[in-house]
Amino acid sequence: MAHFENITIEKGMYQTKGGMTAALEQLDPSENYAGTALEGLDAFSRQLKRFDIKVNGRGSDCVEKFFQTSNSAALFPEYISRAVRQGMERADILPNLVATVTDIEGMDYRSIVSAPSEDDKSLKIVSEGAAIPQTTVKTRENLVKLHKRGRMLVASYEALRFQRLDLFTVTLNQIGAYIARAQLKDAIDVLRNGDGNNNAADNVAAETSGELSYGDLVKLWASLAPYELNTILAPTAQMQQLLAMPQMQDATAGLDFQGTGKMVTPLGASLLHAPEMASGAIIGLDKNCALEMVQAGGVMTDYDKLIDRQLERAAITCTAGFSKIFTEAAKTLS
Repeated sequence: MAHFENITIEKGMYQTKGGMTAALEQLDPSENYAGTALEGLDAFSRQLKRFDIKVNGRGSDCVEKFFQTSNSAALFPEYISRAVRQGMERADILPNLVATVTDIEGMDYRSIVSAPSEDDKSLKIVSEGAAIPQTTVKTRENLVKLHKRGRMLVASYEALRFQRLDLFTVTLNQIGAYIARAQLKDAIDVLRNGDGNNNAADNVAAETSGELSYGDLVKLWASLAPYELNTILAPTAQMQQLLAMPQMQDATAGLDFQGTGKMVTPLGASLLHAPEMASGAIIGLDKNCALEMVQAGGVMTDYDKLIDRQLERAAITCTAGFSKIFTEAAKTLS
């Protein structure tokens, strides 16, 4: 096992499965540091410590610190990818919508579907010797559509070399937030309109067009049965209507919202604000069985240009798509 201070780092590590971090972990397993001062750091963080690179806080280093040696320069793309992922996680509400995440290595993926009839859903008594009712699982007719989202980072090494890494991290976090919002828009489109397999969400008509009432929410809750209404997605206009309902303005709810910023959850469902969603409707879903996220490779950074040419132009991308699992587990209210 190589000690973390003696590892030779090269850009070819990015082409291994799992990228730079996985390659470093294989050479320098974190489990070897249990009970030491370095416990809690992963292999990449230990390399930052090795080269004394501080990426956050008031004492953060300048960008040029990464380019003092060829070994430390090879760490720069991974730093960028991590900062972008951090921004995505901060702005990302997809974990509240997605039942499962599927990682693939190619660009083609066909999900599976089980569409039981009402008769299939009832688990009948099976007589002795009788055939057990079947649930059929098959592949979807159409492939999941994957979309590449990203930004081109354009800057020269000379322009950034004396900039503090914590400030540069803020810019990268914002790129991650842009990607997360674009992916959320893709997820909303699949929830409402389906994934190309004739599985658009059914619409529940509100009592008054363009207006929402508590009775409409109860109607949406009832229409999802036997699935559970545990998540509500609403654009800004409908979010304002929801929060203005008398049922959302009792004393306890007001204290929670004013004291913690945590919004009231109608009917026990998580209420999520989605400005990217077109106004006029809300989406109610069972997050445990409505949506599958398919992603290829996670956050990717063009490492050649970042290392060899010291920044200049580099693409930061993330490829992902979404597939409906159970069509009836998500419905719109408008």
